[in-house]
Amino acid sequence: MSKKETITIEKDTLWKVGFFVVLFLFGFSLIGGFGFTGKDVGSNGNGPAPTLNNPQAAIKISADNSDPIAGSPDASITVYEFSDFQCPFCARAASQTVSELKSSSLFKNGEINFVYRHFPLTSIHPYAQKSAEASECANRQGKFWEYHDELFANQGSLDVASLKSYAISVGLDSAKFNSCLDGSKAASKVSDDLKSAVAAGGRGTPYFVIYNFDNGKAASVSGAVPFSQIEQAILDVR
Repeated sequence: MSKKETITIEKDTLWKVGFFVVLFLFGFSLIGGFGFTGKDVGSNGNGPAPTLNNPQAAIKISADNSDPIAGSPDASITVYEFSDFQCPFCARAASQTVSELKSSSLFKNGEINFVYRHFPLTSIHPYAQKSAEASECANRQGKFWEYHDELFANQGSLDVASLKSYAISVGLDSAKFNSCLDGSKAASKVSDDLKSAVAAGGRGTPYFVIYNFDNGKAASVSGAVPFSQIEQAILDVR
């Protein structure tokens, strides 16, 4: 094409191109540059209503030996919670829903166990990622649950300096912990958990997946719901 040649675009074609460019940019912004943007999911009018998915739905989830697990490792049913340490509804779920779960006969008789996985909503919770990594650094020293409880008890202070002070509070080797946290050595675990959450249908926190490894049935519940809803999901996947 010579320099004198020009390209003529019909007005309707130009409008269509402009429309799709705007649509593309809007979508890019909405999902955070092709990243995942989630939301806190509350209950009692504080957020979207909790939902129970069809237990026959194809929810796929894989076991991970590095997961912090509470209860019998031989339980056939695992309740996974995908959570964010900066999410207020996750703090409520930890103190109420999960506490009730651990007090239930299903948990005590070894029929179910409980696994925590990370779902940091970094677009709205700037301290969620490092808090998740910090808990995994604690997990490497065998004190995930103690550190988990410390973070939710001090949800208003999750800066790096505070994260390091909590490590001392729960009796961790601070040198090893600091090296792990400063070097982002647990970042890949957090990233893997987030991918698992999205793959399992998670769109906000807290998000529970109830999976029966014996028969492959699964159900999910969104929100800081009463344990009774989790219990019903457990019965549904038996």
